[in-house]
Amino acid sequence: QVDLVESGGGLVQPGDSRRLSCVASGRSFSGYTVGWFRQTPGKEREFVSGIRWSTGATYFAGSVKGRFSISKDSAKNTVYLQLNDLKPEDTAVYYCATGRPITSEATKERAYYNWGQGTLVTVSS
Repeated sequence: QVDLVESGGGLVQPGDSRRLSCVASGRSFSGYTVGWFRQTPGKEREFVSGIRWSTGATYFAGSVKGRFSISKDSAKNTVYLQLNDLKPEDTAVYYCATGRPITSEATKERAYYNWGQGTLVTVSS
């Protein structure tokens, strides 16, 4: 069991940037893929981005490709999601999660089984 804690959410204006962090306690991310998902009220949780810890392979949803980036810091056992050029439609609770998906499943919520509590990002002028 890996306890995940997200941070970095807040209120930002359109066009701003924000960096979200996902820290694991209890064990390393080694062997896992770390995914970021987001959810708004009344909608299903959707995949945003992911990183395979062992290889550094990254995955992005089409809606954020080119605006968001994902990285890891092994020394801090932390995964970062950099949000750039934020838009009002990016407003959501952002969750990080871990799993061991095969590549074709890396964007699927069902492949992740350990979730953090989420951090809210609100994009509004």
